[in-house]
Amino acid sequence: MGSTFRVLLAFGFLVSQMNADAANREMSAAASAFLGALTPEQRRQTQLEFMDQERVHWHYVPGARKGLAFKQMSAEQRRLARALLSSGLSRTGYEKATEIISLETILAELEGGGGPTRDPELYYVTVFGNPGGSEPWGWRVEGHHLSVNVTSVGPASAAQTPSFFGSNPAEVRTGPRAGLRILASEEDLGRALVKSLREGQRKIAVSSTRAPPEILNLPGRADTRPEGITYAQLDESQRGLLVRLIKEYLGRHRPDLAAADWERLERSGLERLHFTWAGGTERGQGHYYRVQGGTFVLEYDNTQNGANHVHSVWRDFDHDFGADLLKEHYLESHGGGRTK
Repeated sequence: MGSTFRVLLAFGFLVSQMNADAANREMSAAASAFLGALTPEQRRQTQLEFMDQERVHWHYVPGARKGLAFKQMSAEQRRLARALLSSGLSRTGYEKATEIISLETILAELEGGGGPTRDPELYYVTVFGNPGGSEPWGWRVEGHHLSVNVTSVGPASAAQTPSFFGSNPAEVRTGPRAGLRILASEEDLGRALVKSLREGQRKIAVSSTRAPPEILNLPGRADTRPEGITYAQLDESQRGLLVRLIKEYLGRHRPDLAAADWERLERSGLERLHFTWAGGTERGQGHYYRVQGGTFVLEYDNTQNGANHVHSVWRDFDHDFGADLLKEHYLESHGGGRTK
């Protein structure tokens, strides 16, 4: 390995540490401000031990969670809860998250009370451990079609996965918000990539003309393998589309942590990237795609409700809930290997 390359690696590592340090300071301040505004009873409901198994329990269906719902907060507490959510996302990611939450009112109208409870205030904030300091801590904002999970391990390392964004409807077709497509870029970039493929490339990339009814990497599952067409089998323009698609998902996270995740992906090797597609390639047809390489996977499915209901997720099987960071932390600081 040349000396210049070693210097670049060291510089990149230093920049990543500085970025994570800034992220941890901002998120810690936001979490502390939110907790400080709660009553003692609310705080007991919101703040759990870091080692509580609830920390690694995530899902995206309607229903109650452990933590404090927006419905249970005062106006000032809601403002601070939104500030915490914002501290972990980019401006675009925060806008998408808040629009996803707002769709609950549209779903309530469409279903006329016939489905699950639809309420934009049934999203829950949970804090695990004590923000700041040298010991691990984390936070979560979660409800229907949204799961934002952040794990902070010391002042210079943080993980922001699993990360789930969904949209039902994928496109609002009636009313004053008609035409709204919250996850439009995630859909359009994936379709642009598959439609750019030549016949021989499609035979490699398209696994089925029928899309699966749901993403495969559901909560509790992390066993898919890379399949489909590889980065090396794409031309330069197609590679650019693939990178744009990946960065669309990463771009939902706060920029410094997204940059660190992209650096991890590059270090593992772009040549390890695979893209696979299933289903139709035209708007309105059920479709699915997955990009996978190294330990990360991003996944998208739009088949439900007449292909107008999107599920999308970013996972990293080693990095989920900071498992890799925690293993290193406990080995260095405590002589153990706990990761949960």
